[in-house]
Amino acid sequence: MDQGNNSVVTEFILLGFTDDPEMQLPLFMLFLLIYVITVIWNVGMIVLICAEPQLHNPMYFFLGNLSFADLCYSSAIAPKMLADLLVETKRISFNACAIQLYILSFFVDVDCLLLALMAYDRYMAICNPLHYSVLMSKRVCGRLMAMAYFIGMADAMIHTCCTFQLPFCKSNIINHFFCDEPPLLLLSCSDTSKNELMLFVLFGCILASSLGMVLVSYVYILGTIVRMRSAEGRRKAFSTCASHLTAVGIFHGTILFMYFRPSSTLSLDQDKWASVFYTVVIPMLNPLIYSLRNKDVKAALTKALANLRLLEGSLKACKAVF
Repeated sequence: MDQGNNSVVTEFILLGFTDDPEMQLPLFMLFLLIYVITVIWNVGMIVLICAEPQLHNPMYFFLGNLSFADLCYSSAIAPKMLADLLVETKRISFNACAIQLYILSFFVDVDCLLLALMAYDRYMAICNPLHYSVLMSKRVCGRLMAMAYFIGMADAMIHTCCTFQLPFCKSNIINHFFCDEPPLLLLSCSDTSKNELMLFVLFGCILASSLGMVLVSYVYILGTIVRMRSAEGRRKAFSTCASHLTAVGIFHGTILFMYFRPSSTLSLDQDKWASVFYTVVIPMLNPLIYSLRNKDVKAALTKALANLRLLEGSLKACKAVF
């Protein structure tokens, strides 16, 4: 990179996790296993929801989109991260860095909004069961989902454009394993206070509105559950909400730690491992959380596996005949 105020950055160097060569192969094997599980579970969840008629309802419509968003933003990070663990110099072009930031911002926003929509869906199902099919029709769910994608797309475009219009003349070395906005802002030789304020306000509004909708929905849900006379009804309602609350707690807790803790506690090394959790681990956990605690998903999966065995038996029978 040419030095000086008018230098043009054409690529960035990612420092990654560690400089210790002995740690790179174990980390590669660990993250490769996590990513393979992420792809299998999320693709499997999407296929299962599309294939099984019993899962064609709003709850699983949103869950399928959650799996899609998890798969997309994990795939924007994990393959490059895995490749970088096998090379000494971890380069990424200027345009590839911008695309990575855009995809990550887009689908993290969508993930955040989807968790709110899923809470709203549970509120409608538990608190307004008689009107649920009308209030959460396919048309309504489609519009809510389109709104989430539009907000995510607009927010990601604003952050990406404003970040990559900055002059990068201090260095082209990013102390991270992917292109995230905070470490990129540290490389700019101009005033980034407006970018930092915009990140706090725009993403803060999305996060606050999402978390607010979740909290309000569950206040009403809890009130309805307490008033239920049937112990079985209460147990079923709690079971339905437990998976979602677990996913919300893990996701929002990690994001709040990453972007909204006091500046005095900022540490890029801590950020790296927190980023691993929300970009690599959470996309793997979400389908596991929803499938292991959900009777409908387990029943649909059992049915799908039985159909596969039946198909396999039919193919073997055909081979024996012909």
